[in-house]
Amino acid sequence: MQTRSNITSYQGGRRVGSSILASGKIPLWIKLSYTAFMAVLAPVYYSEYGLTNFLYFCDIALFLTLVGVWTESAFLTSMAAVGILAPQMIWCADFAAQLAGFKITGMTAYMFNPELPLFLRGLSFFHGWLPFFLVFLVARLGYDRRALPAWTLTAWSLMLISYFFMPRPGTVLPNPKAPVNINYVFGSSDDAAQTWMPELAWLSLMLVALPVFFYVPTHFVLKKLCKPSANPQPSQ
Repeated sequence: MQTRSNITSYQGGRRVGSSILASGKIPLWIKLSYTAFMAVLAPVYYSEYGLTNFLYFCDIALFLTLVGVWTESAFLTSMAAVGILAPQMIWCADFAAQLAGFKITGMTAYMFNPELPLFLRGLSFFHGWLPFFLVFLVARLGYDRRALPAWTLTAWSLMLISYFFMPRPGTVLPNPKAPVNINYVFGSSDDAAQTWMPELAWLSLMLVALPVFFYVPTHFVLKKLCKPSANPQPSQ
């Protein structure tokens, strides 16, 4: 016969093991809904844009979030939040401005391009809802302060890979939809590299400016507003 202490020990073992279905901080329907979305987006993006498209910060955040919702990892969801909350809120503001007939950055103009399939534009709308979803996740799971250095190192790695190994702006590729100038490491245009400073100076500016103006402020806001993470390990 199982004693009360044995039952408690067993339940504690499940909790430490982060049982996917037993954990209750994130409802199962949310996990399944997000997984279904990713099950559509990932193969479509791979088919349309190629594998290198997944080097964008926002796409990395999508996959971090996918693992994070199932493992209920505050570390992974906090990483994604630190990395994309500020940039994606700019996306949201620009999209709202475009709807109202104004222009802030023009970064969402493609969402109103009738030449692009509506289905692809619909998938791309994750830029609009993902930041709010991440705020929800961090509020439920807590904020892990290790997210700032972890995401910063991730972003630096992605930018260096994009600069040294990925196509430059203006490169003609066999797949015309394949991305160039990934993560804007050559400037803000996909047609030509910026010319108002040396290329390595621009890259260096990006390596410094993104943490200073985006990641660090987001880190302090989340640390201030959200409870600290109770999970001591990234995998929990």
